[in-house]
Formats: sequence, C-alpha cells, structure tokens
Amino acid sequence: MEIIKTINLDYEYEIYDDNGQVTDKSSALCGVNLTVQKGEFLAVLGHNGSGKSTLAKHFNGILLPTDGKVFVNGIDVSDDSRIYEIRQTVGMVFQNPDNQIVAAIVEEDVAFALENLGVPPDEIRERIDEAMKLVDIYKYHKHAPHRLSGGQKQRVAIAGVIAMRPQCIVLDEPTAMLDPKGRKEVMKTIKMLNEKGITIVLITHYMEEAAEAKRVIVMDKGSIIMDGTPREIFSEVEKLKKVGLDVPQVTELVYELRKAGLALSADILYEEECAELIAELITGK
Repeated sequence: MEIIKTINLDYEYEIYDDNGQVTDKSSALCGVNLTVQKGEFLAVLGHNGSGKSTLAKHFNGILLPTDGKVFVNGIDVSDDSRIYEIRQTVGMVFQNPDNQIVAAIVEEDVAFALENLGVPPDEIRERIDEAMKLVDIYKYHKHAPHRLSGGQKQRVAIAGVIAMRPQCIVLDEPTAMLDPKGRKEVMKTIKMLNEKGITIVLITHYMEEAAEAKRVIVMDKGSIIMDGTPREIFSEVEKLKKVGLDVPQVTELVYELRKAGLALSADILYEEECAELIAELITGK
C-alpha cells in the first residue's frame, strides 16, 4: 500500500532582485512521478542541485507543487485543513542536528513538539521515554544536547520525530555533517526503525548508505532517471558517472577488475562477497 505518491510534480523557485521583485523562475522538479510503499526503505541520490532535497520537502507540505500533485496516505498535501495530519504521518529530519535542537536538556527537546500539540503530560512521558530508548539515547536524557557527539545529537533529533509516531520518516542528508562513527550510529538507527515497519526515505550522497536501502532512485535536473534495487542501480557505473555520481568503493573495484578482464558480476556491493568471488577465481573453487 502506498504512503507517498507524486503525479507529474513540477516545482519552480522564484528569483528576486534587490527590490524584492520576481525577475525569473528556476525549475527544480520536472514531471516527477513516484510512489513510495508503506514499510519501504528508499534512498534518493543525485548531485547538488538535482532536486532531491526539493522533492523531500514536498513529502510533508514544507513545499507545495507549482504543478502536479503530491499525496500522503491519499491526502493532497495542498489541503491546508489537513496539514497537521500530513505532518504527523511524515516526519522530517534535516542535515544539521544543531539546527533542530531547541531545548537545554535532551528529554525536553524530544518532548518539545508534543508539548506544543497539547499532548497530555503522562502520554508525553511515555512517548519520549519510548523514543529515546528506541534510538539508544535514553541514558543521556538529562544531559545538555551541546555536550553530545554529532551522531548522538542526530539521534536526539530522530527521537523527537519518532515521539510524534509518524508512519514515515524523511531524512535529508542526516549524516552529511557527521564523522564515520556518527554516520554508522545514525544508519544503524535508520535500519532498525525500518525493520520495525517505519517507512524510510533517505536523501544521501554517500553511496555506501544508499547500498543499504531496499530501493534507490537517482535524480538529475529535477527528474528521476533511474529507479531500482541497489544492485541494479550501482551496476550501471558509467551511467552514474555521467551524472556526476560515484559508486560504492567495492563496486568501483569490481568495475575496474571487469575492465581488466576478470569474470566478475557487475552487481557486487559488499566487501565480503567481492573477496569470496575473487578467491574463487584465484583458486578455481
């Protein structure tokens, strides 16, 4: 069953002069047709300016289409009267965790949106404890967020979204400002949430992160140009390179080995399978 659907989605940014007058328009999305199924883990790839973040902001009504339609659980995101319902269904996590943290104590930050919505105190307590334990930051619930690592801060931001109990979480490059340890922590959390049935849409420029999704789309010039499983997408090395994207390091290695004449499958994604297949070629077993 679909949770997000776009139909011929177009979006144009208006360009203003120094006097605040519109002087031009720039097309960011062009005829995007996309369906995201409930429980799916979708990664969205694209170089800077490809439209991936603009697309993500349409999924809970932060941006509204210039033309075309976006539906969340069958609700048109342009319906102002149902925006609260839409944003309860689809939560957003952004790139910089510092920009999302508003309170001086971790548990107060996780509770912030619930308090603004007037959720009863007993229910707030239950929801924030559940969310903090789910992403493994409960032990820091009385800490000041600014004393946490980047990965821990991002998990606090994710906990704040989880406490809203959304069916889908859209993460717009959530690991871009993190070190490798922080990225690993956040990806572990994302995969765990998906295993619990939450739909995940991950905007990323890290190929190894996209390889962990169940489905990948590639965007270029505001349109979807590729859609498939990670193995299907990353086996198209030359096509990805033409639109300014890399592939996972293992896939790059296999690509070069195949060019050198080794009989390896083009859809290898993981180090272990690559090592095993090379060993088989060497030993003949």
